Amino acid sequence: MVKKTAEKLILKGVVQGVGFRPTVYRVASMLGLHGYVVNTGSEVEVVVDRDADRFLSELRRELPSIAVILEVRRQPDTRSFTDFRILHSKSGEKDSLIPADTAICPDCLRDLGDASNRRFGYPFTNCTVCGARYSIVTGVPYDRERTSMDQFPLCVDCRREYTDVSDRRYHAQTISCPRCGPRYTLYDSKRRSLGSQKTVERFTQALEDGRIGVVKSWGGMHLCCTLDELRRFRTWYGRPQKPFAIMVKDADAAGRYAEMSEEERRLLSRGARPIVVMKKKRGDLVAPGLDSIGVFLPYTGLQVLLFASLKTDVLVMTSANFPGEPMIVENEKAFSLGADVYLLHNRRIPNRVDDSVVRLWKGHRFFLRKSRGFVPDVLPVPYSKKIVSVGAGENCTGALSVDGRLISTQFIGNMEYYEAAAFLEESLRHLMSLFLRQPRLDGVALDLHPGYASRGVAQRFADECHVPMVEVQHHWAHAASLLMDCSVERSVVLTLDGLGYGADGTFWGGEVLDAEMGRYVRVGHLRAFPLIGGDQATKDPRRLVFGIFQQCNEEREFSGEQAAVLRKVMEKSPSTCSLGRYLDALSCYLRICRTRTYSGEPAMKLEPFLAQGRLRYEFSAPVSGGVVDAIEVFRQLDEAVAGKTLTIRKKADVAYSAVHAILMELVGLGVERAQQEGVSTIGLTGGVSYDLPIVSMVEQFVREAGLSLLVHDRVPNGDGGIAVGQNAVAGAKLSA
Repeated sequence: MVKKTAEKLILKGVVQGVGFRPTVYRVASMLGLHGYVVNTGSEVEVVVDRDADRFLSELRRELPSIAVILEVRRQPDTRSFTDFRILHSKSGEKDSLIPADTAICPDCLRDLGDASNRRFGYPFTNCTVCGARYSIVTGVPYDRERTSMDQFPLCVDCRREYTDVSDRRYHAQTISCPRCGPRYTLYDSKRRSLGSQKTVERFTQALEDGRIGVVKSWGGMHLCCTLDELRRFRTWYGRPQKPFAIMVKDADAAGRYAEMSEEERRLLSRGARPIVVMKKKRGDLVAPGLDSIGVFLPYTGLQVLLFASLKTDVLVMTSANFPGEPMIVENEKAFSLGADVYLLHNRRIPNRVDDSVVRLWKGHRFFLRKSRGFVPDVLPVPYSKKIVSVGAGENCTGALSVDGRLISTQFIGNMEYYEAAAFLEESLRHLMSLFLRQPRLDGVALDLHPGYASRGVAQRFADECHVPMVEVQHHWAHAASLLMDCSVERSVVLTLDGLGYGADGTFWGGEVLDAEMGRYVRVGHLRAFPLIGGDQATKDPRRLVFGIFQQCNEEREFSGEQAAVLRKVMEKSPSTCSLGRYLDALSCYLRICRTRTYSGEPAMKLEPFLAQGRLRYEFSAPVSGGVVDAIEVFRQLDEAVAGKTLTIRKKADVAYSAVHAILMELVGLGVERAQQEGVSTIGLTGGVSYDLPIVSMVEQFVREAGLSLLVHDRVPNGDGGIAVGQNAVAGAKLSA
């Protein structure tokens, strides 16, 4: 029965900066209701004098595209009202959800291209459902004075739109126009201003003339050039082999560079506008040695205007940063890159957010980098503790749990660099300022590795808040992140990656764990081999091959005096059971990639061979005491191919057969444990799980055993998900 009494409705979720209150107003007016709507800082409070059920039903149907209602609390209200009003925001608890940056919407695109519109050609055109959000927020409640738009007072026309409840820019905190908003200025290589007139046309002309450019976006900057200049760009930037993303004019153009499924097309075109990694159709110089390519669509007005002025439908676009450092956000620092031309705006960037990178597998999203468009995102957690977790060493993110919710930071980067560690701390403090009333914590979670710079960040938070630090083994954190992602309490999980500090002081990475949030058992792993020279072995895969064959008392890759030196170094070198390092060694052994110029390169260049390969060699990996002997697989493949000339086809078959043999036994250990313990799932996580042929092999083995495979969808598979797992483990320990 329809309620006739007044009710107060407390609505939580993504309800700020998304046109939520104007929508509430329109729905209430349409239904003839009286009352009010107000943003309280952490939620939106609505009072309606009757028909609350009908109001909520209509509101959900009319929600703006980027608004989300996660929770509704209802209370009776005895007040009476004569109309319906939008009240001024008031402060409240600091736990509201700020929306992620969202690509320019169709309505604003029309304004941008309409010569009769006052925002014609204006790069910062946006409304309540699109534009920069998280990247420019400095505090809550989400109002203009708590964004980096605070330095741009509204002009008369924008003020009229902002206060007109019937206008789609009503209470759009970031609106502006050419009269009152930010603007772009063009600069040359000597930092000299070239003015603010026809900047897009002059910048694109410079690109077409062969120049290398820097362009400032919402959450950072991009280095860009045309495809014709990519060889020179690689030499200039010192990236001879690293894959770059390309930004294309539209989805049709994307189809000329990648084989695109309908699901990938939808992801490419959604408001988050991630870089989508798809099967490569053309662009060998963009992604050398790979069968995939990263493609994304324009998401800002400026990027749309670039393609309106360019003769080409594609640009190489990569984050503007120095090796290992976070993306540049300050105009002055950008000039130190040494580019030819700069297109920079005068709005500051409080929160840098790199482009997100996603790969799809059977409906699941594998985030290689979760940042712009997807952050902040909230995962429910089964504990109320306030915990900061600082992630791992590479591809780092942090996370904060607050009252049953877990919020990750944007992508941070490599903790070897001071700037990245400072960025991690800054991002975590920003989350705390948004979601905590007071900077108080119950604990801090971190990796076991004694050398990670993130430990220093963890120590500072622990000291300031006088709380314990909870160390979490790297691969347990991987497994826990998958459990969180899939909302399960326990699974047997294959945690396969490059390197992670193990509980025994060696470096793990080929693990089978029976995992829960409060405990784990190491069921099995790959046989360890030496990392000759430590980190140097990860940079020179020939050392990996040498170390593996030394276990067979054989020499490969090095001989004579070089081999003697390496054997001496090997005596004091750490060991690893990492599948990622085995894949690097296999890639090197098969002469696919013998020199690493970027992280993960040998294994990544092996993937196209795995995708083409077939099971034509009968390799086997003996298992003893839970240890899978992958070294024996190398001995067998050496017997099969040593001294022979291998075609691409044969390399593919050898690679596939070798990896198949190793994975079959790892999965077999997991299945055996699962069946013994009555567990119905096998999980797959870690950096190796981005390799789609490997995921498909594991799925086949798991399915044949009658179990279900768990994979990621919201939490990054790789080290970008470690902070989530750390937080979950610490939450379980501190709540026990």
